[in-house]
Amino acid sequence: MNILSIQSHVAFGHVGNSAAVFPLQRAGHEVWPVHTVNFSNHTGYGDWGGPLIPAEQVTEIVDGIERRGAFPRIDAILSGYQGGPDIAGAIVDAVERIKEVNPDALYACDPVMGNAKSGCFVSEAIPPLLREKVVPVADIITPNQFELGYLTGAETGTLEQTLAAAEKAQAMGPSVVLVTSVSRPETPEDTLEMLAVDGPDAYLVATPRLPFKRNGSGDVTAALFTGHYARTRDARSALAATASSVWDLLDLTHREGAAELELIKAQDFFAHPRLQFAVTKV
Repeated sequence: MNILSIQSHVAFGHVGNSAAVFPLQRAGHEVWPVHTVNFSNHTGYGDWGGPLIPAEQVTEIVDGIERRGAFPRIDAILSGYQGGPDIAGAIVDAVERIKEVNPDALYACDPVMGNAKSGCFVSEAIPPLLREKVVPVADIITPNQFELGYLTGAETGTLEQTLAAAEKAQAMGPSVVLVTSVSRPETPEDTLEMLAVDGPDAYLVATPRLPFKRNGSGDVTAALFTGHYARTRDARSALAATASSVWDLLDLTHREGAAELELIKAQDFFAHPRLQFAVTKV
């Protein structure tokens, strides 16, 4: 699979393309990264250096890829955190141009807006852009449970509500919705779930909850699910492989006591998922 990944980049640590590209490569995909920022590190440190990449420069890079005759070869386009509202237009423009010459290409959007603990942490201009401009042209979206509710305006406190919210998201455009960090009243405290909805079918996987979080884990999740789904067009197997790889990555990172994701040490888990977690149809 050839995947065009339009995301942020950091030199130190692993978020955005710095989290997505290597796992996809180890999973056997060719990845063409286009950066939207070039920072020293993620902004969670409170201090960073480097520039935002203007939307017109992002488009110039996409234009150059087009001149290489590469658009017909792109199997999937992936996007993540959108630092400014101008980037949305550059991404949508790229998706529309690629789909003109290759209608089978998938567009996967990770609609990064926030989480249940921190609330919405992006510019107030971003959620409306995602709802009205970006999500409608996506084939796959990968929100966490909070973002799904924020995107659709629906409650997500129970499994039934989350499924209804995913159906509401599908009505906006995408046929596949991967919901991460699913929590519901009956979920044990030591368990975390992911839900994949593909058309009328929905699948749930549960993994042990680890007592920490690391920036970039959502970027790895969105990337691996996109790669697996682009290859198989099977949400169930894509969910199983993604949950396996991401949990092993996080478990290793936790055991190492590392401040950043241990992508390199975990690389065999991307190439050969252990598939240790059962996926159930709901």
